[in-house]
Amino acid sequence: MRLVLFDCDGTLVDSQHVIVACMNSAFAEHGLDAPAREKVLGIVGLSLNEAMHSLLDGSDPEAVPVLAQSYRDQFRRYRETGPAEPLYPQAFETVTALAGRDDVLLGIVTGKSQRGVRAVLGHHDLLDHFLTIQTADDAPSKPHPAMVLQAIAATGAEAADTVVVGDTTYDMAMARAAGAGAVGVGWGYHAPANLPGAGAEAVLDTFDDLLPWLDERWTKQEPAA
Repeated sequence: MRLVLFDCDGTLVDSQHVIVACMNSAFAEHGLDAPAREKVLGIVGLSLNEAMHSLLDGSDPEAVPVLAQSYRDQFRRYRETGPAEPLYPQAFETVTALAGRDDVLLGIVTGKSQRGVRAVLGHHDLLDHFLTIQTADDAPSKPHPAMVLQAIAATGAEAADTVVVGDTTYDMAMARAAGAGAVGVGWGYHAPANLPGAGAEAVLDTFDDLLPWLDERWTKQEPAA
């Protein structure tokens, strides 16, 4: 069985506006200047404590858990009142097509919480397509390989038959550290030009490119007759 593991924010859903707004509110709540938008998007994919540590440049370790909790509270309030983060174009169709194949298993590897990722996938009627969901609640932050390794163990797949689809250098490095394949997407939050250096085998321009790329990769892996 082939296993395809998707990142969530910046890969399946475009959550940048919500993330930046909630981060700004969390910092303002504690009288701190909001980090630059580019810096906030640069930490998407990390676990929340790791993200806050990075945004503070390691200058105030005691503020990390406080800001992290404020961000969680802001995001929860948004989720209760605001619209769900939108899917990227053709994300629904691509995931649905892969889920319909009898030789493919799907999973999620994300810095979001279990509650958050299940809420957004459920809203878009995608939750049931994923056999395993690995999050920052369950493993060390990306680029540590634990999320991928746990997904492989949960599904019975092999690392050689696993591909991570993501938009950040953290996703690519995580995949490589786990012995899995990695393909980057060019519509997310890290510069596409930086993904090959982190381990991406290719960087795709649209979701329409994913299925043909996977089929070509899998065909090359098949033993010669």
